[in-house]
Amino acid sequence: MATYRIHPLVIGTKRFDKSMMTYQYGYGTPYIIPIFAWYLEGDGPRILVDTGEMSPIASEDRKEDLGADIYSFEQGLKQVGLTPEDIDAVIHTHLHNDHCENDYKCVNAEIFVRPEELEHIHDPHPLDYRYLEDYMLDVEENGQIRIIEKDLELFPGINVMHTPAHTEGGLSVFVQTAHGTAVITGFCVIRENFNPPKEIRAMEMELIPPGTVVNPCQAYDIMLRVKEKADILLPLHEPGLAGKVIG
Repeated sequence: MATYRIHPLVIGTKRFDKSMMTYQYGYGTPYIIPIFAWYLEGDGPRILVDTGEMSPIASEDRKEDLGADIYSFEQGLKQVGLTPEDIDAVIHTHLHNDHCENDYKCVNAEIFVRPEELEHIHDPHPLDYRYLEDYMLDVEENGQIRIIEKDLELFPGINVMHTPAHTEGGLSVFVQTAHGTAVITGFCVIRENFNPPKEIRAMEMELIPPGTVVNPCQAYDIMLRVKEKADILLPLHEPGLAGKVIG
């Protein structure tokens, strides 16, 4: 079986209220999250999950608060010996701008995405301002888009699952590693979403849904299914993963 090592490359950060990650919890708590491009290191195609921000803020205070270096897309790929032109495939968890701003640099890549995400990036609801179609126009024009309409094994050792929790076209990516099945969640959460504090568990809640959510009850159930299917949980914006290698 094909196995991979997963490199969460920090290609940006966000500062905001913690409740943006944790539904109805953490209001008023300042929080910083990493924005990752995940490199799946294996023996086959060179694969990224998401591509991060185009112009990340790499200030010393953000690096200190995150506890890790912050890279441009090119600098991040250099850490694993690659350039944007080397990338063979990009798998998208979703198409909010901070997850796809560097797609256009991956000129040789097939770009895999759910159809709902393409629909929303071209015709977003006014409440979902995070969709910006400019970041996908070049790759669409170049014929790089590949639509994923069902759950499947996309590459040996890499499976995708439709998880419409944070967005309607959310896609979680299950990756075989030497230590078991890891999942890069297709929804924007941190570790605390999967391991809530005792005051949340006291309300008989096993999880906290994403702070930005399609349907909170549905999202809760989706997160339970994802948790059951994986040995290693990789929440999409978990600060503790910055600078780590998994697998």
